[in-house]
Amino acid sequence: MIPHALSNLTRGSRRLVVLASTAALAVMLLAAPSDAQVGAGLADLNAVPEATLATMPGMTPAIAKAVVGARPFGTIVEANAFLQGQKLTGEQLASLYEKAFVHVNLNTATAAEVLLIPRIARRMAREFEEYRPWVSMAQFDKEIGKYVDATEVNRLKQYVFIPLDLNTATDDAFRTIPNLAGNMVREFKEYRPWKTKAQFDKEIGKYVGPQETARLWRFMVIK
Repeated sequence: MIPHALSNLTRGSRRLVVLASTAALAVMLLAAPSDAQVGAGLADLNAVPEATLATMPGMTPAIAKAVVGARPFGTIVEANAFLQGQKLTGEQLASLYEKAFVHVNLNTATAAEVLLIPRIARRMAREFEEYRPWVSMAQFDKEIGKYVDATEVNRLKQYVFIPLDLNTATDDAFRTIPNLAGNMVREFKEYRPWKTKAQFDKEIGKYVGPQETARLWRFMVIK
């Protein structure tokens, strides 16, 4: 049944009203709070303690020390180039990335970043890009689950993250950031509303050093 308010419109006009309503609903859904988060189960290469890093595949105490000095890496591509410079082989890098990785931002990652995920199908670089903007891990489960089984979806999910909005993210979402100091959730909320990266650097820099501030910023977005 057509509502009385629409009954006097032409068929074309009614179609435009329906399309406009659908578009408005889509905008509201995108604007709604999401469960953006960091995939669990894999260490953040930017945060692994030096002593632990030295025990990982292909690593030595000297290489681990060099990695810590060069961190944080902005992307896994940067980390990969650095480690290649330390003479790690492709096999060693693949084994290392099964343990630790620089998580991939689903909304901005290049194909080069995505394809450094061990054992990933090459088509996934296209699929990761096709479904942008990513707003939740439930969306990842649904869309990537069209191409691979649930076991592989969960494996891939360890390597990725959806940026957390500093102004709306929940405590639980913030706590998905690897190696997050216990007091940081409170600090993230205390300085709301966040407006700029410079503000983040200044305020969060009061509690952690510049390397950790830069590492944390990788997981954030301000909307």
